[in-house]
Amino acid sequence: MGNHLINETSPYLLQHAGNPVDWYPWCDEAFNRAKKEDKPVFLSIGYSTCHWCHVMAHESFENNITAKLLNNNFIAIKVDREERPDIDSVYMSVCQAFTGSGGWPLSIFMSWDKKPFFAGTYFPSDTRYGILGFNSLLYKIKEQWESNKDALLKSAGQVIMHIKNQQTGQETVNVKSGLQSISNSAFSIFKETFDQKNGGFGIAPKFPSAHNILFLILYAAQNKNSLAFEMAAKTLIQMRKGGIFDHIGYGFSRYSTDKYFLVPHFEKMLYDNAMLIMAYLAAYSFLENGSACINGSIKENITKEARDKEIFLDTAIKTADYVLREMVSSDGGFYSAQDADSKGTEGKFYTWSLDEIKEILGGKKGEEFAKAFDITADGNFEGENIPNLLKNNINNNFSEEIKKLYNYRKKRTSLHLDDKHLVSWNAMMITALAMLYRVSKNQKYLDAALKADLFIEKNLYNGTGLYTSCRNGRCSGSGFLNDYAFYTTALIEIYNSTLDKKYLSKAEHFCNEAVKRFSSGGKDGYFLNEPGNNELFINPKEIYDGAMPCANSVMAYNLVRLFQITQNETYKSLTDKQLSFMAPEASKNPAGHSMFLTACLIYENPPAHITVVVKDNAEFNVIKKLPFLANVQFVQEDKEHLLLNGRTTYYVCKNHSCLPPSNEMAF
Repeated sequence: MGNHLINETSPYLLQHAGNPVDWYPWCDEAFNRAKKEDKPVFLSIGYSTCHWCHVMAHESFENNITAKLLNNNFIAIKVDREERPDIDSVYMSVCQAFTGSGGWPLSIFMSWDKKPFFAGTYFPSDTRYGILGFNSLLYKIKEQWESNKDALLKSAGQVIMHIKNQQTGQETVNVKSGLQSISNSAFSIFKETFDQKNGGFGIAPKFPSAHNILFLILYAAQNKNSLAFEMAAKTLIQMRKGGIFDHIGYGFSRYSTDKYFLVPHFEKMLYDNAMLIMAYLAAYSFLENGSACINGSIKENITKEARDKEIFLDTAIKTADYVLREMVSSDGGFYSAQDADSKGTEGKFYTWSLDEIKEILGGKKGEEFAKAFDITADGNFEGENIPNLLKNNINNNFSEEIKKLYNYRKKRTSLHLDDKHLVSWNAMMITALAMLYRVSKNQKYLDAALKADLFIEKNLYNGTGLYTSCRNGRCSGSGFLNDYAFYTTALIEIYNSTLDKKYLSKAEHFCNEAVKRFSSGGKDGYFLNEPGNNELFINPKEIYDGAMPCANSVMAYNLVRLFQITQNETYKSLTDKQLSFMAPEASKNPAGHSMFLTACLIYENPPAHITVVVKDNAEFNVIKKLPFLANVQFVQEDKEHLLLNGRTTYYVCKNHSCLPPSNEMAF
């Protein structure tokens, strides 16, 4: 017998449709019932590939005793954080205000009018790990609601006021001052927290945070700072060597639970892999084009592997190939995630015994593979083995063996696939693939990017606005700021890879829509939801980067790029306003604003602006020769841009001055 989730499209909600808990989706019916019956609301937020969400579901939400407690005394609501980032953002800030931290599953107790009075994340079924058992918590909240409701609601009012004050307290500054200083401070913080031995920043767990790496690489190039690149390169190499990278099927897991990048949290997210493709491409392009400006010091200070630019490109290609093999639908849209668990065990899909390896590959080859990839009889993870190269060099000598293991693994067990399509995450992968095409010169990556863009246009755009997600032909919800922001970035990168002006026009359209839809009343910055939506007690303006760059930072990046490409002064004005809005908070927490600081670096030190004068479209293959990061326009010959010697001509402006026209690309 199902509950109220039975007709939802979200894979996460459908995972709970058979629970004995009488779950509702987020809807008026649930809150109206809570008001009518004078019951508190229990809100549970998660996503379909979340390991600890599965654990809490098995321990509590599939338990008849717990279900009876919830059904008799609460109204229970389930939310997919990926479909409703606004609800997740607001109540995650509540959890952080109550507890100082956050995560998923996110557990919120609140009144019928959505005012939260208690928050946490995972609760075990019984009291352990120093955490109150979920059943005991339900009893306590039931008792407090019945005997001391006013005190609960007072605490709800206090936390709401605190969160509102945080948002309204933001200032603006003069964009002309302080941006370089903030970037320097961010670099210093990364320097202090960098793990020189193992790569990454801080202690375990270690997250990829590819936007931090992108910032460091651009900072290195613009400031001739070898250490910034060394930190980025070391981290990228260690991730490629570690178990966080799937050496059999390729692609990256969500994060490393240890400091070595050996043992991952095994779920694979589309957005992580998209961002990491970009980071590896940036490292490759830096070594290809930028290392000479640092006086050769990189060659002395980092490993031979980190000096080998082909390793960075190889990793980007393998990651993209994983996505195109396992994470894309026949009509070109990208799926969201693969689960960490299989057959109820986290990581079972990815781990191996030494005997298995020998049986599949044969004795001699099996021994050679095992030695290279740290596979032993005792194991390196709970008696099993996670293939890794942390003790050896990266090599490509086992391609045939990897194919055999991959084909065997597919038959051995399977993974749950979250097969919904999210606009923002699809856009990130489009961005990555468009960049990969420019670096690798392989047409299949551009073709995949264009097909995915067509998927969004046909399935996630209704002619007036974007949806957030779709699954099996059903769309869910109006788009949020992050959908418009990331999609604008994707269109800019498709334009950069094709120089087809229709994509630049589309990028301008969706950027302009974002400005129109998510700003209000002359206030600075952009809201996550449209200002007319008053469903929640606050409409958040997210300005801190998390697992992904925040949408306000991406908007800053888009405005900078569109101004530099089009020279439209409207974008210049919007850029200055956005940078002024973000700078004060960035100055307080520089390392939490890497994407914003990347936009600042590009703003203050624009890439070369290249006008290519061509005779006809047949010369568009010149795209493959252009720099990784540049503002490029193709034009036909006119009075301002004449052909030199009757051949393709380049008009290049960089470092605030313009070079004479040339038939050669001397950038």
